[in-house]
Amino acid sequence: MAKWGEGDPRWIVEERPDATNVNNWHWTEKNASSWSQDRIKELFRDVKIKADDADITINEVEKMEGEASANNRKGKLIFFYEWDIILNWSGKLRDGTGRDITGKIQVPNLSEENEVSELDIQISVKDEDDEGTKLKEIMLKVGKDFVRSQLSKYISGLKEEFSKGMILPKKDQIKPDSVKNLTSGFNKKINMEPVVNNENQRIGLKIDTRTIKESHKFQCTAQEFYDALTRIEMVTAFTRGHVKLDPVKGGKFELFGGNIYGKFEELLPAKKIIQQWRYKQWPEGHFSTVTIEIDQKNDHTEVTLEQTGVPSAELEVTKGNWQRYYWDSMKQTFGFGVFFT
Repeated sequence: MAKWGEGDPRWIVEERPDATNVNNWHWTEKNASSWSQDRIKELFRDVKIKADDADITINEVEKMEGEASANNRKGKLIFFYEWDIILNWSGKLRDGTGRDITGKIQVPNLSEENEVSELDIQISVKDEDDEGTKLKEIMLKVGKDFVRSQLSKYISGLKEEFSKGMILPKKDQIKPDSVKNLTSGFNKKINMEPVVNNENQRIGLKIDTRTIKESHKFQCTAQEFYDALTRIEMVTAFTRGHVKLDPVKGGKFELFGGNIYGKFEELLPAKKIIQQWRYKQWPEGHFSTVTIEIDQKNDHTEVTLEQTGVPSAELEVTKGNWQRYYWDSMKQTFGFGVFFT
């Protein structure tokens, strides 16, 4: 393999102080689950909530389930996290009996799909008497904002502290701080509007179909391209939406909010993917067959798509959607479209 300054820059090994990193080329992943658990527990351990009429403390994290990871692809950082959290809190009214009142705070879906400001934070109190109800009302007013503020600190730490070292300085001394942190953009809504002929929706009606066959070049290895279509975190990244994916023979998939779904017929790592594939607004029960051949060349990977059974009225729309929502998005997200001359 060529050294720095020699040969094709796509495949060189950069000189690094730690003798690692291959030009930030490969998709790398760092498990952030343990760090996340420690950080969130720290943020909610014996912390006071400011309130005019009560003394309130979040005591600890009672339960925390989920996972988190940070991923690097050619200098772009993509973060995945999904947590269900239950916190214990206690407090007393300043004009009350002085009795300690306890309760719980539940955050059912802390993830990159949701803005912190949109989190559904649920407050409960153990004793629903007059004092308990008053304290719960105070928590609803000030407690939710406090929890959101603490969780924002966790997210910032994940992106700024935990990910340090994932992007190493290049030969020209580019610093990590100058590289843009790319989030997965899950809140973006994908619009894949087809041309629908309602007369074709009747079951048993013969459908006129066509075949799509096209080839594309990607600046990546065959295995990287295969991973981009079969690893849920990578599929989630380029589709920018909720994904269900079981990449085994007979396993099902749902992409783009359920607009695209089907099952895997064949999987040959770094070689071939065959799917039964449909758009939900196609005639009921009608699936196409998608065959993706992956061929690694010396300096790029060539991908051939063949899709049989596409309803004729959907042909051009389907071709355009493959280009926009698959190929272009993969190139933009993972850097698969960067060619050097």
